[in-house]
Amino acid sequence: MADDPLVSVIIPAYNAQATVAAAIEAVTAQRCTGGVELVVVDDGSTDATGDIVRRYPGVRYIRQDNAGPASARNRGAGEARGAFLFFTDADCRPQPGWVARMMQGFGCDDVAAVSGSYGIVNPGSWLARIIHAEIRYRHTRLMPRHPFFFGSYNVAVRHDVFRRAGGFNAVYRRASGEDNDLSYRIVAAGGRILFMADACVDHYHQESLGRYLREQFRHGFWRVKMYLDHPQMMAGDGYTFWKDIVEVPCVLGHGLLWWGWPWPWPWPLPAAGLFFLFEVFFGSMLMRSFGPGAAAGGVMWLRAFARTAGFIAGGVFFLKKIFLMPKKI
Repeated sequence: MADDPLVSVIIPAYNAQATVAAAIEAVTAQRCTGGVELVVVDDGSTDATGDIVRRYPGVRYIRQDNAGPASARNRGAGEARGAFLFFTDADCRPQPGWVARMMQGFGCDDVAAVSGSYGIVNPGSWLARIIHAEIRYRHTRLMPRHPFFFGSYNVAVRHDVFRRAGGFNAVYRRASGEDNDLSYRIVAAGGRILFMADACVDHYHQESLGRYLREQFRHGFWRVKMYLDHPQMMAGDGYTFWKDIVEVPCVLGHGLLWWGWPWPWPWPLPAAGLFFLFEVFFGSMLMRSFGPGAAAGGVMWLRAFARTAGFIAGGVFFLKKIFLMPKKI
């Protein structure tokens, strides 16, 4: 191997025929001393994803039965030859110089992983702009101060660190917190995560409000397992912060007011209004350069309910497994 280590970029792909070609072309345009290999793991796609990937010479194509993105990333890591594993997604386009910029972060031996940020591919969608604005707020205001979390859409990990940590937890069958889990384990083992806001991959953010809320329900559901495994992170991890924590009791209090208030006067209405105004105020702060804050507030208000509903469902599911699991004799 050359003096400068080889980089392996791993992309899990599932029914990604609309976006995977752009992702491949963005990665194959990257340059790094020592070379860059690209490994695409097809997680049981039923569309033309595999046919598209195989058109690109030099791209290592691996197909497996559908097992989720965590499993697909682990499969790619097991096949990768690089000393540094880069992870991004099939709906992302790494910006020029992405690999080289991320590699600069490994200048210190104690840096176990380098994490980057998002750009946006589809700014024509009002919902995509709202999602992007909030992510950028978290990445510019929170992540640099608390670098103990990374997202699997844009991260590079030392191969030996990844192996010692055991890789992604494949119990997470869909994208739902497996990156949080791995980052927490790496930090707990003494590794340092470096966040570089200018190392970006452009991403297709969700354009359907219904699908976005279903995703948020799923995130709430799996967050229960994440907190059961890492209870020390319940106070926030550098991406989640006080607003995310406050929203849960607000939504629960909402439900108690609507369904349990004994008086005839509609107290829930002003409570609901105050909660909505709180979200609109925060949304207006985010959307100063992106669009109307009321729309952003409305999305975040609905999202709070979706996340909390998922959190309740996850609590019932995982706690039931814990307390009703047959005891070993």
